Amino acid sequence: MLALTRDTTKILAEVGFLLILFAGIWLVASEFPALKMPRARRIVAGCALAIAGILLIIATHWGQFA
Repeated sequence: MLALTRDTTKILAEVGFLLILFAGIWLVASEFPALKMPRARRIVAGCALAIAGILLIIATHWGQFA
């Protein structure tokens, strides 16, 4: 079972913030006309934002990250 210690919640929050960064870069890349599959890139970016939100909610609500 996963113990939500201070270190664990810090790592969850860091991963969440990195996913937000990744999603932002991916959204920008989806707007370049030379790159293919802009719709798929937006879907991946949306999923990354959703996962990041879930990780940040877990880190702040149930953990000791503040």
